[in-house]
Amino acid sequence: MSNLSKVYFCDMRTKAGGMSLPEKLANLIKRAGIADIDMSKKFVAIKLHFGEPGNLAYLRPQFPKAVADVIKQLGGRPFLTDCNTMYTGLRHNALDHLYAAEIDGFNSATTGCYVIIGDGLKGDDEVIVDIDGEFVKHAYIGRAVRDADAIITLSHFKGHEMAGFGGCLKNLGMGAASIAGKRDQHSGSRPQVDEAGCIGCGLCTTQCAYSAVTVNNGKARVDHSKCVGCGRCVGVCPKKTIHFLEGNEEEILNKKISEYAAAVIKDKPCFHINIIMDVSPNCDCHGENDAPIIPNVGMLCSFDPVAVDVAAADLCLKQPVITNSAAGESHHRSHDCFCDAHPNTNWRSQITQAVKLGIGSDKYELIVVDDK
Repeated sequence: MSNLSKVYFCDMRTKAGGMSLPEKLANLIKRAGIADIDMSKKFVAIKLHFGEPGNLAYLRPQFPKAVADVIKQLGGRPFLTDCNTMYTGLRHNALDHLYAAEIDGFNSATTGCYVIIGDGLKGDDEVIVDIDGEFVKHAYIGRAVRDADAIITLSHFKGHEMAGFGGCLKNLGMGAASIAGKRDQHSGSRPQVDEAGCIGCGLCTTQCAYSAVTVNNGKARVDHSKCVGCGRCVGVCPKKTIHFLEGNEEEILNKKISEYAAAVIKDKPCFHINIIMDVSPNCDCHGENDAPIIPNVGMLCSFDPVAVDVAAADLCLKQPVITNSAAGESHHRSHDCFCDAHPNTNWRSQITQAVKLGIGSDKYELIVVDDK
């Protein structure tokens, strides 16, 4: 067992007079050995997703506060961070992003630390990190993330319309990339419209920051000369008539995500937390959240970013799919809740690429912390 990566787990159960969920999280990360990282007087980035306003599935501020309090007990100087988005919304620049964080409850009073947008005002404050990836040689990472002395990921484990699921690796790879880095990762993605099924509602046009999607004569069209491949139009289409051109675009994206994750944590002490609750089928970047596809599971943490995602996925696949959900109503019965929700995705390619890069292992020992 000593050769396996250790992943620590606790469920979401509490009892009257016992630990609250934030207290359970603090206890879990202490038991997992987070104190092994030297945080004394060090800047410690807590990388998380603040949630697009309107979305209610994102992690509540009490969770990062629990982590920040432990970091401060260890002498560290924590801050919350995320990088700007490519698409329209309230997280496309630092001012709006900070406002979005405030709306969703993230501030110094609620979390005990400040929010710093990782790639600056316009998303171009970045550090170029050289890596020897299959697809990525130069990764564009938000400067505040790379300037941190240590990185803690705090991820809402959920489904994702392109990556299959979003956990630690996606939180790092896509989330800590500058706008240029996000564009780099999406550069091979080319959405197209099945005009026969398009109802011309125009919802897709509201999601595109590059005016690449238009509606003419009652049908949506994508101008690939303008499109950056972010996939927001794919995720928002109510009739699911927008999809990517045939090929392995989602798989390549997943591999790029893992290569960017490797760049983010290169030469950095790091620690990773996945919380499996409110498992929505889509990313928290959406301004809404669909019903959970499985029940709440629990919280996991590890020094291994790959093992913590594999363990979380394994636990999710053991859960019953909720009937009234995107996965439960799917005609694609794969015994994989993430692929049921999004049949064209292949989340395993994210894992295999990360293992290939050597940033972690898909073999783990699950250590259950019973703290009820």
